[in-house]
Amino acid sequence: MKKSIQELADTLQLLEIEKEEEQRIYEETIKNKTLDERKKMGTSWYPLEVKKTGYALGDFPFLIVERTTLRDERHQFQAGSVVNLFSQHPDAEGKERKGVVHYSDRNKMKIILYSSPMPHWVTDGKIGIDLLFDERTFKEMEKALIQVMEAKGNRLAELREILLGHHAPSYRELARPLEIPSLNVSQNEAVNTILAAEDVAIIHGPPGTGKTTTIVQAIKQLAKVENTILVCAPSNAATDLLTERLAEQQLHVVRIGNISRVDEGILEHTLDAQLAAHPESKTIKKVKKQAQEIRRQAGKYRRKFGFQERQQRRELYQEAKELANWAVTLEDRLIDQLLTQANVVTCTLVGANNKYLERSTFRTVVIDEAAQALEPATWIPIAKAGKVLLAGDPLQLPPTVKSIEAQRKGLSKTLIEKCIDRLPRVNLLDTQYRMHEKIMGFSNAQFYQGKLKAHDSVRTTILPLTDGRPDALEFIDTAGCGFQEQQNEKTLSRFNPDEYTLLREHLLKLIEQLPADLELSIGIISPYKEQVLYIQGQMETEDYPDTVSLSINTIDGFQGQERDVIYISLVRSNEKGEIGFLKDHRRMNVAMTRAKKKLVVIGDSATLGNHAFYRSFLEYCERQEAYGSAWEWMV
Repeated sequence: MKKSIQELADTLQLLEIEKEEEQRIYEETIKNKTLDERKKMGTSWYPLEVKKTGYALGDFPFLIVERTTLRDERHQFQAGSVVNLFSQHPDAEGKERKGVVHYSDRNKMKIILYSSPMPHWVTDGKIGIDLLFDERTFKEMEKALIQVMEAKGNRLAELREILLGHHAPSYRELARPLEIPSLNVSQNEAVNTILAAEDVAIIHGPPGTGKTTTIVQAIKQLAKVENTILVCAPSNAATDLLTERLAEQQLHVVRIGNISRVDEGILEHTLDAQLAAHPESKTIKKVKKQAQEIRRQAGKYRRKFGFQERQQRRELYQEAKELANWAVTLEDRLIDQLLTQANVVTCTLVGANNKYLERSTFRTVVIDEAAQALEPATWIPIAKAGKVLLAGDPLQLPPTVKSIEAQRKGLSKTLIEKCIDRLPRVNLLDTQYRMHEKIMGFSNAQFYQGKLKAHDSVRTTILPLTDGRPDALEFIDTAGCGFQEQQNEKTLSRFNPDEYTLLREHLLKLIEQLPADLELSIGIISPYKEQVLYIQGQMETEDYPDTVSLSINTIDGFQGQERDVIYISLVRSNEKGEIGFLKDHRRMNVAMTRAKKKLVVIGDSATLGNHAFYRSFLEYCERQEAYGSAWEWMV
């Protein structure tokens, strides 16, 4: 027990270092900038047009706002972002109010404020929003770690010792193991492990092996014998995907918290939507409207008024408060009913401490994409669990840690990594359904000890190119061509215009060789954001057939996705042989495993070949006869 508590205490200390670093970055890059600078950086929107206002669950005010300048420009707001609503109107009182982004798109977002009532100045014009440092998330993680450290003589204390490898987990023997026809052998074994587990099940799902499919099937089986199951993921996008997949299995799902997508397929499963659709909600809406109208009447009394007006305003606010409290009581009762009746409740890891789940416990807690979550965040839902399912792949993208010190000392090591290292039973999903075997081969050897196999449905599938070339894999070597990397002096990010020119020529030739009616998805990936921005800018005027869909993004932006064809522009080309964060091999594992039928990697072997990982990749390409020179494409 002492070892576990000391390990968690060390993690808590690293979390504090990370918090201080994020605070420092926020102050340097956002807080101390002018409004115009923040707008250009995408961390402020001003001015805003208020499209709609109202009251959400728990009587929290919400606004739907739209920006009127810099439309369609990139911004940094996303579901879950903490923001500050402000007014620059000269008559505004109490000009700021904190809140959280419920969802956002290019030019519009919904903001839920942390406190009631709705500030009267939101309709006066000249309002804007700033991105804030998300201190609340750190507080939730700190609180969870302390709760786990202090746990004694309860289920959480038992799970702490098991998950950190100090006590062996237990499994019951299944009278009749399941064989779900739609799953392969390793997937069925994983489902049976989950059903047999008394404490913890660990599912290691490499790219394309159907990890989410497997856990959705397991949850479907658990729902037959358990009450509500809590299902979490680190991000809103991943939580939305789980919500959608579980609902497809005819499970009654309630999505709590912020959403990243606003399509009806997600909205109908949210707590807000299910509450609004309930017959009893009419009464609650009526009471809320009465409270809102009385607040509006009280808000008419602004400045110069006497004792009688002041007294009347006080009485109106008191009446509005009583009505609002009554609405909240009715709402809480109905929400408790909806959650109790659900097969599954979905939320983010931090969202597991939502006020509606504060006192809840669950027989099973499922955490998907656990390898993308900081360990402290993972403990938040585990504190509510009887048993835990962790699913993910530590050999893909790790969680983001901004402090170099905290990263070096181990904050980026996730709980699922520790479990894979320390626990005796881990289920590896060993059949992938995404990639041609040549695309899979290098990652399989480098990261998965050759244990993966390509399913027959994808193993030899290639593009039907009219020139007949059976090339699922290509490395195009720019060595000796003078394709030198460049650096943006402001962002310090790298880009390589010549690599883009080569990529474009290859892409156009590829499209020429495709059957005219073939629908094809193509992704262009670079580890460097500056290269992504450069390529996006260059391709804005390009015209491609309607049958071709094209996406351009960083590796992080492609996590969890797949395309028929993937191009990777590695960018780095310099005389010193420096490759920077290309050394993060897990990122390259993600990039290389997005392709289904064709992978094209462009890079400088003279720069890359000094590093063992890329030297191995170049040797692999040579063995597969997939090695070519950029000279072949130069006019």
